[in-house]
Amino acid sequence: MFAATRQSSRLARSFSTSARANTRVAVLGAAGGIGQPLSLLLKLNPLVSHLSLYDIRLAAGVAADVGHCNTPSTCVGYGPENDGLKKALEGAEIIIIPAGMPRKPGMTRDDLFNANASIVRDLAQAAAEVAPKARIGIIANPVNSTVPIVAEVFKKAGVYDPKRLFGVTTLDIVRASAFLSGIAGTEPKDTNVPVVVGHSGPTIVPLLSQLPAGKKVVEQGGETLAALVKRIQYGGDEVVKAKDGAGSATLSMAYAGADFTDSLLRAMKGEKGVTLCTYVESPLYKDQGVEFFSSPVELSSEGTVAKIHPVGDLHPTEQKLLEACLPDLKKNIAAGVKFMSA
Repeated sequence: MFAATRQSSRLARSFSTSARANTRVAVLGAAGGIGQPLSLLLKLNPLVSHLSLYDIRLAAGVAADVGHCNTPSTCVGYGPENDGLKKALEGAEIIIIPAGMPRKPGMTRDDLFNANASIVRDLAQAAAEVAPKARIGIIANPVNSTVPIVAEVFKKAGVYDPKRLFGVTTLDIVRASAFLSGIAGTEPKDTNVPVVVGHSGPTIVPLLSQLPAGKKVVEQGGETLAALVKRIQYGGDEVVKAKDGAGSATLSMAYAGADFTDSLLRAMKGEKGVTLCTYVESPLYKDQGVEFFSSPVELSSEGTVAKIHPVGDLHPTEQKLLEACLPDLKKNIAAGVKFMSA
């Protein structure tokens, strides 16, 4: 339905463009399990001219390592000493935040919230002070709550622009593409599933019916459909279990984060019609108390929100999933707002 929603296949075709831009990107949490491969992928993107990598430790080492890749962009690492965070943010046009504790076996999203809320708040406060006009992509979980935290921080600083704040839900689209193409026998690059609502368990709603390969699975229903939807929603659990408690979905998340960033960069470079599913302040379900929502979003030439598309026609099973999870999403958003009012 949304032909331009193709971020899931963009990296698969590689960063092949020869065009280059003067764009500074900051990664906050660059030495973590997501941050390191994300930094590497961004170093390979010709639309990035400078990478600022920040973490509480080891960011300089990551920058030195990634900096040896023979691509034109420069790369500098910063730690918390000597106002390193503020220095990392100076001049940043895009800020990606994968910082925070990864999910471990048995951890709930509430557990993650308690661990990561203050980390995201502190990083957002620095961004609001130093780079208030940057486009910010939040990877730190739980995204349903951390994005509202960042919004509240920027509101308190008097610099909030909802068009510049994004929750990175790209991994859901990447997984939906990979899993559906495996069942349907289609090419992943041509299997672009819109995934809407939020970014945790039941709030992840893949709209399989909106492309031919997915429509067949939806119409057949049964165990195949149920298993596919569950796998898309809980793919993170699959990775945590497979890694036997030694890690979470870091590599696939880094891939998705780099793909998300590439969408912003391409829009900023002048590509028209760049559209991606992402979690933003949205009017779609605001009348139900849901102020943030993921749906296809078209980007402006500045890499900001230009148009928020509705979810479109839904199969009854998809409509049921969407309606059932809105109360959970509302609670997730409220938790972020409450944290900032405490």
